[in-house]
Amino acid sequence: MAKDDVPKSADKGKGKAVADNKPDETKKGKDAQVNGKKDDEKIVDSSEELSEEDQQLKNELDMLVERLSESDASLYKPAMEAMKTSIKTSTSSMTAVPKPLKFLRPHYEGLTKLYEDWPEGNDKASLADVLSVIGMTFSDEDRQDTLKYRLLSPTEDIASWGHEYTRHLALEIGEVYGKRITAEEPTKDLVDLALVLVPLFLKSNAEADAVDLMSELEIIEDLPKFVDGETYSRVCLYLVSMVNLLTYPDNEQFLRTAHDIYKRYKEYTQAMVIAIRLNDLELIKADFESAPDPALQKQLAFLIGRQKIWLDVTKKGDESQQQDIEEALCNIKLAEYFKTLGKELNILEPKTTEDIYKSHLESSRVAGMTNLDSARHNLAAAFVNAFVNAGFGNDKMMLVEQDKESWVWKTKDEGMMSTVASLGTLLMWDVENGLDKVDKFTYADEPQIQAGAMLAIGIMNSGVRIDSEPALALLGDQEKLENKSPLVRTASIMGLGMSYAGSQKEDLCELLLPIITDSSQEMQISSMAALSLGMVYVGTSNPDISEAIVTLLLDEDRKTQLTDKWTRFLALGLGLLFFGRQEEVEVILETLKAVDHPMARPTALLAEICAWAGTGAVLKIQELLHICNEHMEDSDDKKGMNYCSPTPSSDVGQEMVLRQFGHLMHYGEPNIRRAVPLAMGLISPSNPQMKVYDTLSRYSHDNDNDVAINAIFAMGLLGAGTNNARLAQLLRQLASYYHRDQESLFMVRIAQGLLHMGKGTMSLNPFHTDRQVLSRVSAAGLLSVLVAMIDAKQFITSQSHYLLYLLVTAMHPRFLVTLDENLKPLTVNVRVGQAVDVVGQAGRPKTITGWQTQSTPVLLAYGERAELEDEEYLSLSSTLEGLVILRKNPDWEDGK
Repeated sequence: MAKDDVPKSADKGKGKAVADNKPDETKKGKDAQVNGKKDDEKIVDSSEELSEEDQQLKNELDMLVERLSESDASLYKPAMEAMKTSIKTSTSSMTAVPKPLKFLRPHYEGLTKLYEDWPEGNDKASLADVLSVIGMTFSDEDRQDTLKYRLLSPTEDIASWGHEYTRHLALEIGEVYGKRITAEEPTKDLVDLALVLVPLFLKSNAEADAVDLMSELEIIEDLPKFVDGETYSRVCLYLVSMVNLLTYPDNEQFLRTAHDIYKRYKEYTQAMVIAIRLNDLELIKADFESAPDPALQKQLAFLIGRQKIWLDVTKKGDESQQQDIEEALCNIKLAEYFKTLGKELNILEPKTTEDIYKSHLESSRVAGMTNLDSARHNLAAAFVNAFVNAGFGNDKMMLVEQDKESWVWKTKDEGMMSTVASLGTLLMWDVENGLDKVDKFTYADEPQIQAGAMLAIGIMNSGVRIDSEPALALLGDQEKLENKSPLVRTASIMGLGMSYAGSQKEDLCELLLPIITDSSQEMQISSMAALSLGMVYVGTSNPDISEAIVTLLLDEDRKTQLTDKWTRFLALGLGLLFFGRQEEVEVILETLKAVDHPMARPTALLAEICAWAGTGAVLKIQELLHICNEHMEDSDDKKGMNYCSPTPSSDVGQEMVLRQFGHLMHYGEPNIRRAVPLAMGLISPSNPQMKVYDTLSRYSHDNDNDVAINAIFAMGLLGAGTNNARLAQLLRQLASYYHRDQESLFMVRIAQGLLHMGKGTMSLNPFHTDRQVLSRVSAAGLLSVLVAMIDAKQFITSQSHYLLYLLVTAMHPRFLVTLDENLKPLTVNVRVGQAVDVVGQAGRPKTITGWQTQSTPVLLAYGERAELEDEEYLSLSSTLEGLVILRKNPDWEDGK
């Protein structure tokens, strides 16, 4: 979307909504902005019957115009004053042109000639004032007369002409500014006039018009000078809402402007949310350290911890308070808060796989056949058990007291690895307790079990930061990274990536970078090292790592290795480094053009997709869809083209993308058809919309089994952690339908496990904090699994099913837990309902609809928002989501 288009569209959309709620005065001249000559004729229709009152007004105005053409200059001033008074006091209806303007319009050309003839002076300036207002009735784009005569007249009394006049003037300023910029002409007079209009807009609750005008004139950085305590919140809300419609660098400038305003008015949590969106570590640290009290610092720490940003802060003040802040920053007590939620919802009792499968509801003909006691079925059960009981620290399969290894021996080969790794998911975030449970498996003779233990350690450390850094000590050991078993090496590297995702920890670079550049390593190991570093340094565009990956792609000696199926993760690792960096990826794209290998193009595409992920950049989405529509001849390129599925985006453009996916399924190449269901799952994870899952349900019976398997997985992704009853029913039907197809049945079980993830208390959606912030770490995990799923039969349904655990980086409770200032659970009543977009709406509109009152802790579904029921407590967070600290309201009186 072109930058110049934004203010106009906003003016006609959200901004207009504000104007249409003004009293009569704001509508003066509404229809004066007429279109074409037919409207001109309507206004001056001489045959129109006039009432006696209107005829008298017309005669008076005609007489006043006549006086202006007389030679006696002393008549000019009173005549123009009378004319102005008549226009300003006209009481026309909301839809009609003010009558004085209607009657003065035929005299307009004559008055402009008079203006040219009059000598300079107050009378001439006053006439320009009147002409500027009458000029509103002409909509000819080539004659911006309202602006022309306003620039020729003093600007002190602009407000007296009403809101519609100022809006029309702003529109013409934007049009003329665009022309002058193109012609390289000076624009200072336009900017000065615009800065006169901005306070008028803000004063009349037209914040959208003010922001649009400043945006169009590229002076948005001056906005903080004009806002005050009454207007800043609405202005910032509109500023931030426009970001998805802007291109780089304007989107960043808008966010920084909003950030500065929030900081000025001491809205620390809202400022922090924007600093996190900007991915600016220095700004995040400055915001954190500027918080005036420990309780607020704890709240900011929860926001930083939710984004999995590793921040080292200066220790100061009370030791116990400092410890609380550290624990909040490092998610140390996340497991404890999650179990508190489970206790409150009475779901601590472990679920069995049969509770999920509900085989008794399947048709009696196949009920026994979908539950055969095979190694493959037992492996599926391990995954289902891991996802369903994730984070609760107990189950009836892996953590039972008697013979803890029993289930491990019911699987074989890599299945043993994934089964042991499932312990990490069950004990997620609970590192100290989890290490004890996993310890015995680290000494096993079987490399598969050792590998599973390494992966379990990585999983349980994901998102949690402990000073002793057990993950680095156990997984970063040279013995593990140089183990003779490729599985142990792979698991250790994967575990490090998950443990330290988003941390930017230099120790990881020192450990894993040599593995990428070592030509003696298998491609599987080098690629996983690249992927792990991509997750650790996600969105940083780290030059050392990107150079190492590109060097490997250019290495002639490893050219044959690049055809390996694992190379895709090397490409994804490079892409993740540039996640959300937009234009910064161009240098890498140019470099990749020099790579003479079929993998060069898919790698460039992945890098570009990641760079624009979550921006809602419609032009980029169209570009990728165009590539998907190409019919490729070369098989290697075809294989690479699978990567063209759009990445997690905001709601902007989602409807358009879903329509396009339908076309691709009908007319696309087979490889593109396989990617479409995955893309559908990716644009709405943990958000089960009926129109999407009904479509996926159709695709799950596709003639191409690869499409069907991906559609089944996408159904699991769509409903992840929601317990959606309709999806559960569809998956049970699929279990019966595919009872003879082991690969498809395995995927149905995985989808069932995802659907009931955390017993319905978790989410995979990378957007959080009222869907304002995109978690790069979460998106990295989702993308990693989907890149593996593009060739599911080579990875997930074959031997590399353990890659599914990369989803752990995206798993997070979808709760609202309220705490007091000492971080102890505090139960209060909140209203939970569907979020309502209040951007640009007049007054104080309701922000939720269809709400129900519940006591905390509560679960929040996608698109839901919570509000405190009363004002007994004040929230230290701008958004009631996740972990929120409440402070007693000093002005609250019981019973009032």
